[in-house]
Parts: sequence; C-alpha cells; structure tokens
Amino acid sequence: MRLGLPSVPYLSIAANLSRLRPPGRLFRITASYQAKRPLSFLRTMSDDELPGLDATPANGQRIKHDNVIYTTVKEGLAHILVPEQKDAKEGQEVQQVFYNPIQQFNRDLTVLAMNAYGKEKMQQKQAASKARSGKFAEKKRKRKEQAQSERPAKSPKLGENASDEVITESAVAPTDSEMPDAKEAELAIPEQEKESEAPTNNNVEGTNEKKSPALEFTILDALSASGLRALRYAHEIPFLTTVTSNDLLKVATESIQRNAIHNGLADKINVSHDDALAHMYSVVVKELRKRSGRTGKAVVATDKYDVIDLDPYGSAAPFLDAAVQAIRDDGGLLCVTCTDSGVWASNGYPEKCYALYGGVPVKGWYSHEVGLRIILHSIETAAAKYGLAIEPLLSLSVDYYVRVFVRVTRSPAMVKFQGGKNMMVYSCGGGCGAWTTQLLMKNKPAPNKKGSGIFYKHGFTKAPTAPPLCDHCGSVTHLAGPMYAGRIHDPGFVQKVIDEANEASPEIYGTLARVKGMLYTALEEFLPSPQEAEAQKESGKAGKLVKKKVTEAELAAIDPYPFYFYPAQVAGLMNCQSPPEAHLKGALKGLGYRVTRSHCKAGSIKTDAPWSVIFHVFREWVRQKAPVKEANIKEGSLAWRLLRLGEKQGGTEAPKEDDPVSKIKEVIFDEELGREEVKQKLVRYQMNPKENWGPMSRATGK
Repeated sequence: MRLGLPSVPYLSIAANLSRLRPPGRLFRITASYQAKRPLSFLRTMSDDELPGLDATPANGQRIKHDNVIYTTVKEGLAHILVPEQKDAKEGQEVQQVFYNPIQQFNRDLTVLAMNAYGKEKMQQKQAASKARSGKFAEKKRKRKEQAQSERPAKSPKLGENASDEVITESAVAPTDSEMPDAKEAELAIPEQEKESEAPTNNNVEGTNEKKSPALEFTILDALSASGLRALRYAHEIPFLTTVTSNDLLKVATESIQRNAIHNGLADKINVSHDDALAHMYSVVVKELRKRSGRTGKAVVATDKYDVIDLDPYGSAAPFLDAAVQAIRDDGGLLCVTCTDSGVWASNGYPEKCYALYGGVPVKGWYSHEVGLRIILHSIETAAAKYGLAIEPLLSLSVDYYVRVFVRVTRSPAMVKFQGGKNMMVYSCGGGCGAWTTQLLMKNKPAPNKKGSGIFYKHGFTKAPTAPPLCDHCGSVTHLAGPMYAGRIHDPGFVQKVIDEANEASPEIYGTLARVKGMLYTALEEFLPSPQEAEAQKESGKAGKLVKKKVTEAELAAIDPYPFYFYPAQVAGLMNCQSPPEAHLKGALKGLGYRVTRSHCKAGSIKTDAPWSVIFHVFREWVRQKAPVKEANIKEGSLAWRLLRLGEKQGGTEAPKEDDPVSKIKEVIFDEELGREEVKQKLVRYQMNPKENWGPMSRATGK
C-alpha cells in the first residue's frame, strides 16, 4: 500500500469491517487483501461490561444494545454501528441494510458541495429576511405616523359631544379593511420570524432590540439505507437545522435511530419510515393545501427542502418527478446518483434507457458523457412541466455511476430556452466514432424594436445536420438522444467546492486527494465558445436579466464541444501506433485549437478541433513518425478509408472550400507545446482499490 492514494480510507474501513461476523447480517465487506485477525482481538472486556449507546463514539469501539453487540466504524465525523456476525462464513455475509464503503468519495464530494452551496444560500436567506423585516418595519412606521397625524391635538372633555369621541376613536384606530397592506405584511413574514420579532421581557438594558430571525436549512436523504449520509450532513454542515433520513425498510430506520442516538444527533435527524415517493409527494400535497387558501402575493412558509439527495440502488429515474416538486423552487439543490451504467452508458439496453430516461444511448468511447447528458435531460423534462428550470452545477461520471448537482428554480421564462438546449446525436458507432449534433430547437437572438438591445426567439431548426453515411469513413450513422446540450458544469460553483476542499481536513475527508483532482479536471473541461467569450467581454450587451443576474445569452448558451475522443482508439482504427499525449496536444495547439482532458476517462482529449482536422493530424503522424505497412491493410477496410490510401492510387481529391484541413500547411508535433505545466500533483483518476469492485449486491432486509 502506498501512502497518499485515495484508496487508503477504503482499505481502513474494509479492514475494520473484516473483523466482524454479526448474527444480524447487517453489512458485508470482503477483500482479498484484508488481514485476518481473530475476533478475540477486539474483546478486551466481557460482553456484559460493554457500554451502551450513550457511550462516546470511537472507531473500533464495541457497543451492546438490546443484547446485540455492535462495533463502531468511522467515516468523516460520523460513526455507524455494525452488528457482529458469529456464524457467517468469510465472504458469505448478507446485507440487510445497504452500505458500500467505496462510495465514500461520493459522500465526501457531496458534503463539500452542500457546504459550498449552503453558505451562499444562507447569505441569500439572511438578506431576504432583512429585506422583509425592513419592509414590514417601514409600513409599521408609516401607519404610526398616519395615526398620529389624524389624532386631534386636544382630547374633548368627558360628557361633551360623545358622538365626536366615537368618531375620533375610529379615526385613531383604523380597521384592517382601510389598510390592506397590513394583512399582506403579516402574511409575508413566516411564523418563526414573527416570534423572533416580538420584544423580549428579559432585556437587562430595557432596549427594543429584536432577535434575528431563525433561518432554516433542511436536507432530505430520501433513500437513507444505513443513514451514514444523514449522520455526516448533521455533523459536517454547521448551518444545517434538520435532516430527514427516510427509508422503506424497517430494519434500516431502526439502524438510523441507533446511529443518531449514538452520535448525539437525535435532535437534528428526523427518521422517517416511508416510501420515498410517498414522503416527497406528501410534502407537495401539504404545500398545495397551504397555498389553496391564500390569495395575492402573500408569502407562505414552505415545508419543502433546501436540498434533496437521491442515492438509490440503481436508477433514480422513478424519483425525479416527486423530487423536483418537493424541493424549494427558489434555487434548491437536487443531488442525484444513478448506478445503472449498463443502461445509460452502453448500447445493450437502448429500450430500457429510453423507458427510464427518455433518451437513447450511444455506441462509442464517449458513452459515459452521453449518459450524463441523458440523465440531465431526464431531470430537465421532469421539472419543465411544472415551470421549473434546472441549472447543472456539477456533473461527474465516477467509476460505475454518475453524480449530478443541479439547481432548481421556478421561472417560466427560463423554461422557454430549454427546447434549444437539447440535441440528438448522429454517431458513427460502427465506424470511426465521429459524431454530429442536431439541436431540437434554436434560441435565436434578434434586435428589439427600439434597437437598444436584443431578445430571443424560440423556433424550429433545420434538419438533418448530417448525411446517412459518415463524412469521414463512409459507415452508417446511428441516432442517439435526446440529451442535454448545455454546459454540464458551472465553473463558479466548481471553484467554490474546490475552495471548500482546500480548507478541508484529510483526516475527515478520506478521499480528499481524489476529490480535488476530479474537481480541477472538471473545471479545466470548460472551453468557452466565441460567442461566450464575446459575451464575457461585453456582459452589459449580452441581453436582459431573466432571473437573478442570469442573462438570456447565458441561458441560450450550449456546449459546442460536448464530447471527448480517445487517441488510443483512433490509432487502433488506423492500425497505427498511438501518438504520445504531449505530441498530439502540441500538434493541435500548433494549429490554433484548444485542448484539454475529460474527467470521464483517463487519456481522453476534449478539443474544439473538428473531426476532419483530428483525422488529418493522425494521418500526418503516420506519414511523419509512425509509418504503417500499407500491404497489410485490406482495401476497402476502415483503416484503408481513414488513411485515404485509395486517393494515392486514384489521385488526391480536392478538399472542400469550407473544410479547415484545406487551410493547414504543416502539422508539427511539438512535444514542449503540448506538455502541461504541472502546478500541483493531482489524483485525477481512481484505481480500483480491490478485486470485484463495484456497486455490491442489493440489501435483503425488510
């Protein structure tokens, strides 16, 4: 084992759990590298002398509760209780509550992302609360001044003109019907803020200072299983008020309750034994009933969650409709994990992918990014029907699953742009692997009548953008999608998560090295289009604001370079030696194109160079550096067509005028130009920490 690898925390967790053989069969962790140590190693005291749930949690500690002995396993600041198994054989333990230590990277990343999101969200809530309180105080001051101005200078004597006295009282105390803004102001302030605004009686100095409103930040862990996520959120997110830990299995909720008590978090964790869909829809129904009796602009205190975390075993598709409705629509954070990569990242089950996510996957080496975009499209369509727009903040393909963080906002104006941010893909999956994108609609800017600005029209787009046969190799192309065509990361949000990671402790976040590497790689993926670069320079002319400093130009922006290619695969298609990464990047940079990598796959390249230029660079590599034996290449084969060996026999075909290859005079494989400046060592891609590593078996508890 080498120190510094992100797999170290996985090994430590597995080593702790490998010593356990619980009769309750709660968890299963097996690995070939685990050191076999006798159970008596942990038994330093008799079972009757073991402490209970009220003992201070510690890693490796043995606890006895309800005649069951547990051992504590620590991750982050949380401790979970694992029942010991005495009768289970090595490798035959069965989980009743699902827990996978390999997902620690997912949990570490999520805590950091929630902290980055929550700090900004709490600042927004604080500003909104102060604005509401100030508005209410201003109305109260105006009413007081109005009442004083209408009050007579001298009160009439008793017994003189009683009718005038009655009129004066009514003038001094106007009714609610005369001041409609009073009711509106009362409704605009939630109950917790009203209580905090009441003057306190125990003020020593007798001042009229008021308590600041109690701001809430709530999280729903909809499919909680062992409850480890909820425990970590409650421990590691300082501004969190409550986290609801929900699971359908009774044995799971009992485990969550034990862990919450043992961690001293019973006041922060609400344990819910319910179906995830039923729980989320119940929140929606309660919200609708509260709003049905209100009219006007009255603000209703909401029970919706600031953050909803969906981390199911398999697909999250069945839970998306309920989740987008149960989350706050003023910018709530939706976190989604999908582990069914065999559906959205392969060509084996296109019918199932379409049934679950509403899109068809692609056959190709870039299938994992296609899967990301199909899942984002599924979330987007689930939200759009309710007037909700999504903004992807961070979207990652990690190992055998994807993890996406999206912001949900109610804005019909933003929803109008989403038709032009989805696309189909013409993929040469059986040939050279090239692709061509086809937008479903277009968001076209047009000058307004005054000529002082622009507005966007939403209309149809021309089709098709590609012929039936591939332009580069002549193979048949296949259709994939629809899928999300916009940016999958928000660079500003990614930078905030990086800042959180830089301040985090490696002792708490065991996979911190890999988290940083993945975040920096995602940040480097951003290649702004010429329109985006111009909009950044002239931000004032980019269009009117639609929602909270989001311009129309930003809403209409798509990712013009959505996928990556794998140089080793392209070289294999041409039957040639693969060029070194630095040489290939140097050649593309020398031609004026930008080059970066994708977080999805090690050795991948993302570039704004068109496919015709990429294939031309590889042909030049063969000609200059790594010649192939043309006699061994069959005439008419894929390599024969890509190398254009037929043109040598029948003459060179004149390049098209709009083909960028026609403007290339020379390709130079400049290794120094392609070599990246190493500013810091990063763990960008994970090595499997053990054999048969993956999502593990489904839990069997009831």
